[in-house]
Amino acid sequence: MSVERLKTAIRDVPDFPKQGIIFKDITPILADPELFRLAVSTFASRHRKSRIDKVCVVEARGFIFGSAVAYELGAGLIPIRKKGKLPYQTNEASYDLEYGTATLQVHVDALEKGARVLLIDDLLATGGTAQASAGLIEKLGGEIVEIQFLIELAFLKGREKLKKYNVFAPIVF
Repeated sequence: MSVERLKTAIRDVPDFPKQGIIFKDITPILADPELFRLAVSTFASRHRKSRIDKVCVVEARGFIFGSAVAYELGAGLIPIRKKGKLPYQTNEASYDLEYGTATLQVHVDALEKGARVLLIDDLLATGGTAQASAGLIEKLGGEIVEIQFLIELAFLKGREKLKKYNVFAPIVF
């Protein structure tokens, strides 16, 4: 089974969430057990022999893949959420969006210094979310082994903001 099967299953939804955007819908992958297993395996197989302590996941679709990857690797799971969604003390990072700013948070005690971390989200677009998330991980003393995305929208050049990290995206549009 190849990654090309995953790419073929991704549905384009025109004009969502607003006019002129073509949304890459991963729900067909999630609904198909074989494809979902392939996506998780594609992420996890790269680090089965690595020592990964934590998988940090970005709200919300990063939670889906990252939870399964953390389980497969025997690692802990750390949620990075939108401001106001975590119940304990947090560190936060803000970043620019095309229409304003957004803020992400992580618990202050989420990582031990030197923890080896995978950061997972579903899609790399402009790179702002991943860059802010990586900054939070590093602020807590985590070492980012790799940032993983199922999909990269290369024309948005998000990888440029992540030059100092190992970035993996098996599907590129």
